Amino acid sequence: MSQKVKKREFPTAYTVIIIVLLLVQMLTFFIPSGKYSTLSYDENTQTFMVIDANEQQVPEPATQATLDKYGITIQLDKFTDGTIYKPVAIPNSYQEIEKEKRGLTGTIRQFLESQINGIIDSIDIIVFILILGGVIGIVNATGAMDAGMMRLAEKMNGKQKWLIVIITTLVALGGTTFGLAEETVAFYPILVPIFLLAGYDTITAVATIYLGSAVGSMISTTNPFSTVIASNSAGINFSEGMGLRVVMWVLCVGVSILYTIRYAEKVRKNPEKSIIADQMASQKEMFLKSHEDGSSVEFDFRKKLTLIIFALGFVIMIYGVQQLGWYFTEISMVFLALVYILIFVVGLSEKEYVSSFVAGSGDLLGVALTVGVARSVSIVMETSFVSDTVMYKFSQLISGMNSVLFICVLYFVYIILGFFIQSSSGLAVLSMPIMAPLADVVGIDRGMIVNAYNWGQGIIGLIAPTGLILVSLSLVQVGFDKWLKFVTKLLVILIIMSLIALSIGVLI
Repeated sequence: MSQKVKKREFPTAYTVIIIVLLLVQMLTFFIPSGKYSTLSYDENTQTFMVIDANEQQVPEPATQATLDKYGITIQLDKFTDGTIYKPVAIPNSYQEIEKEKRGLTGTIRQFLESQINGIIDSIDIIVFILILGGVIGIVNATGAMDAGMMRLAEKMNGKQKWLIVIITTLVALGGTTFGLAEETVAFYPILVPIFLLAGYDTITAVATIYLGSAVGSMISTTNPFSTVIASNSAGINFSEGMGLRVVMWVLCVGVSILYTIRYAEKVRKNPEKSIIADQMASQKEMFLKSHEDGSSVEFDFRKKLTLIIFALGFVIMIYGVQQLGWYFTEISMVFLALVYILIFVVGLSEKEYVSSFVAGSGDLLGVALTVGVARSVSIVMETSFVSDTVMYKFSQLISGMNSVLFICVLYFVYIILGFFIQSSSGLAVLSMPIMAPLADVVGIDRGMIVNAYNWGQGIIGLIAPTGLILVSLSLVQVGFDKWLKFVTKLLVILIIMSLIALSIGVLI
């Protein structure tokens, strides 16, 4: 008798995050706890507050002399105008502290509590995703999305490659200028069906959207959440090193586009070449159900108006984030406003309207929870007080190396740090006051430290389970193993390009 061997499947996004969480928890037992003293600006009292490793608070006058006293090379106005809004690590202030004895009960509590707190800390993003899902559910219920996609597919026939070129370039421009990242989750429900109608697979859609955002943010030029805040924390103007960043942006985005097109065209010509060939049928059923049924929806005035209003929401979102400094509360308000505006346009009954909104939100509930659970890894690092220890050990490791070796090792240091500390601004204010002075010791420009930080913490974002990639994959129900199979070669290419650029940068 023959027995069927059950095929082992790669764990889901939730399980991958939980595995990483457990591994990080295990590491916290072996990594010493420690803290840098920090300095922050209090707007209410217009003074600095210094907090040492023992949580002792010492008020200091908000003057340049105070900054000089603590070896912080940031200009005073960067604190007073709000550019530096997070506590800054004070150089040479690291101190080991007594490790909390958690025991089995404490470890279990930390494991569970970190996930709850991760969801609480991410509630603004979660609300945005749920409201967005509701709006998409309403638009889908009208048939406007299906009709619009069919019309676009007809116009793009024979020009499918331009979908990849245009979308990747636009998203990468958003990433490099104002940090377009989490906001891209809004694009998947709209663009994935278009890619499928063009003959591509969902991996192509993720590559186009996510790589555009990730590579654009990695080679940041004016992104206030990475390059600007890192440069300010390093005591330099963000324009230093800009020339090399622009060249690298063009090269890296160009390579990413070519890499994606090469794979996408191979899939279009032969779907069996797709990394997710075994999922193609189920994914087409999921995203193109009405088209698979052979139904055709008339693209009438009401549907066109629905899509125009829907698209305006994205235009307003991008403008608000870029020009007005909006975050997820304001963005969520925009899409919630669409919920009320579309009532008068779509022509659905009250029951159909509410049901469509609830069903749409439910479709993205799993994605929303993934965002919150991923945050738990950083919370464990913070509550165990090991982040500063890792930073201190690495700073000791690279001190005294020659310039080329120093910048290359620093790049890999930031890859490791970026895996655990996914906040680009948080990593900047923690590391730059420590790492930037080391550049003076080895005789290189501090702008190169900012580049190593940007490119290192950015490149790990392509695969870090603690980042946005698992959220993106959850939206299209693609396994993390499939993504790794797709992106590994590109990852190696970009790392080599970064190391060459950094080496040339310190030598010229």
